[in-house]
Amino acid sequence: MSEIEFHSFKQVSPEDFMEILNEDSLRTHLIDHPYFDSVSVQAWMDEKINVDSIQGCRIRAVYIDGDLAGWCGIQPDDNRFELAIVISQKFWGFGISIFKSLMRWADEIGHKEVLFHLLDSRPEYKALNKMASKVHKTELLGRCFTTYYIPIGK
Repeated sequence: MSEIEFHSFKQVSPEDFMEILNEDSLRTHLIDHPYFDSVSVQAWMDEKINVDSIQGCRIRAVYIDGDLAGWCGIQPDDNRFELAIVISQKFWGFGISIFKSLMRWADEIGHKEVLFHLLDSRPEYKALNKMASKVHKTELLGRCFTTYYIPIGK
């Protein structure tokens, strides 16, 4: 069984993150943005470190069997909080395990509900439909998402 570990962004090399964040297979499921370079990836990491310090948030680098796989977290979304999972294609089979960790964190932090936005390039997930109190289409930054409203602790 593979081991999933979560580390602070302060423990991760920007170059390692840049390699993952610039993967074309991953970018197809994210909002369009320029490829990262050494300056922009450091600025992005600094922003995520700041988000991690906000009450109700938790942002972590994801390591699977000792390899950086990507990042995940609970971050602000207007007046709510959203879950984020961004991992390299070779680790996509670990998304459910990471999601379960995020749900435990949301419960520990005391959230009553979190949002999970999936870009329309992703299929709808029956399991998410079942656990969500509400599902609807959302437009963010000119792209369409399926937004799941997921109650915590029920």
